[in-house]
Amino acid sequence: MSSKPIYLDYLATTPIAPEVRDAMLGCLDETGDFGNPASRTHVYGWQAEHRVEIARGAIADLIGADPREIIFTSGATEANNLAIKGVFEALQFKGHFVTSAIEHKAVLDPANQLQRKGVGVSFLPATKEGLMDVDALERSLRDDTKLVSIMWVNNELGTINPITEIAQLVKSKGILLHVDAAQAVGKLPINLADVPVDFMSLSGHKLYGPKGIGALFVRRGATPAPVAQIHGGGHERGFRSGTLPTHQIAGFGAAAKLASDRWEEDQAHYASLGGYMTQRLLGLEGATLNGSLTIRLPQAANISFDGVEGEALLSALVGLAISSGSACNSAVMKPSHVLLGIGAGRARADSALRFSLGRSTRREDIDAAIDELDATLRLLRGKPLD
Repeated sequence: MSSKPIYLDYLATTPIAPEVRDAMLGCLDETGDFGNPASRTHVYGWQAEHRVEIARGAIADLIGADPREIIFTSGATEANNLAIKGVFEALQFKGHFVTSAIEHKAVLDPANQLQRKGVGVSFLPATKEGLMDVDALERSLRDDTKLVSIMWVNNELGTINPITEIAQLVKSKGILLHVDAAQAVGKLPINLADVPVDFMSLSGHKLYGPKGIGALFVRRGATPAPVAQIHGGGHERGFRSGTLPTHQIAGFGAAAKLASDRWEEDQAHYASLGGYMTQRLLGLEGATLNGSLTIRLPQAANISFDGVEGEALLSALVGLAISSGSACNSAVMKPSHVLLGIGAGRARADSALRFSLGRSTRREDIDAAIDELDATLRLLRGKPLD
């Protein structure tokens, strides 16, 4: 029986950490805190609520927020929808919304929905480095601009936007700012006490927590506050109804605490091994990095391979688990809107693969992956193997 492929798709999802698994198991059956956190008339509900609040505090600590500013959702997609559509529903779908053309579809699709409801929407182009131009953003702002949404880290390129500078600009204009930070939390130092972001979306499964859980940071005093998009009980201070999944929230909280506890170790690992991975990838014939070489997460690299179709290359790489872009778009056979958005062109976009490493990735995994990639590229190009 063959071993599993080498996993280099950690931007798509991460496995839950052992500490996360233990926290979740402690909330599932009668030996643990299985109660409904909203059942405040007995000890089972109190214990479950205590678990939820511990997790809320750990997540808030990771991003420099107040626990009361954390609203649990089913994931970053729901958090994005709540922030974007919720704000404009509060505004009766009047005003102007600004975002970038290379956002995740969980931002672009709500933006398209706003357009259908009569909201003015501007989709700003990114630079060829895969970054947001702050001057271009400033020029796009209008007297009726109500909300700006810019992702902190691009999910396909790993590039890091200047969110602090963007936040200061937007705040100076009296405009609200939403940030999709699904790929940033746990990977970049974030302190919302110093960065005037109004709303920020988080995802559990991107930082070794469970799938199906996320959160929206809602800064106290942000006006207008988002209108709830899910109704039925008024949970989470009225922002999001539904029985809280104690086990998933406990897992998310454990993952956030682990990210804080392992911060220096993780950063050193990603800087060292990520740099090595990128260097080896760019040493392959016909390899081109998409996005900035320096202003990005070191553990991620989006590479195009000249003369090779990306889907064919993916199919041939049986020993590797990687992707051609966002996992949310993997069923759609068309070039990445992110790569086209930075001017990569159709051929380069069609030949791109995304590599991302994690905590358990070893140097020998990188070497084995590059060796298979090199051999497969030669085979597809009809060149002899050494």
